[in-house]
Amino acid sequence: QVQLIESGGGSVQAGGSLRLSCAVSGYTFKSSCMAWFRQAPGQEREGVATIYTGNDLTYYADSVKGRFTISQDKAKNSLYLQMNSLIPEDTAMYYCAADVSPWRCTVYRTDFAYWSQGTQVTVSS
Repeated sequence: QVQLIESGGGSVQAGGSLRLSCAVSGYTFKSSCMAWFRQAPGQEREGVATIYTGNDLTYYADSVKGRFTISQDKAKNSLYLQMNSLIPEDTAMYYCAADVSPWRCTVYRTDFAYWSQGTQVTVSS
C-alpha cells in the first residue's frame, strides 16, 4: 500500500521560510513524476512544483518561481518543498502527489494516483 505522509506545515510571518516533507512508503518512485499542490479556501487546487525523479528535472508555477524549491532524497524516499520569502498569498493547504507515469510532469498535470493528507501553511502579514 502506497502512502505519502506529509509534515512541516505551520504558521509563519511574511518573509519567513518553511520546509515541507513528504515521506513515501510502499513504493519507490523511480523515473516518475512527483509534485506539490496547494488549495486555498474557495479556490481551485493549483500545481506548485513538480519533479521528474529520473533526472531531477523540475517545473514551477510562476507564482512561486525563485522562492520555492522542490527536491527529493532517494535514500530516504522523500520529497521536499523549501519555501522562502513567503507571502500571505501562499496561505493554503499543501499536498504532495506522486504517479508512476512521468508523462507531462509539469504543474499543469492533475492526474496523480497518490496524494498525501495535506498540511496547512499560514502566512501572516
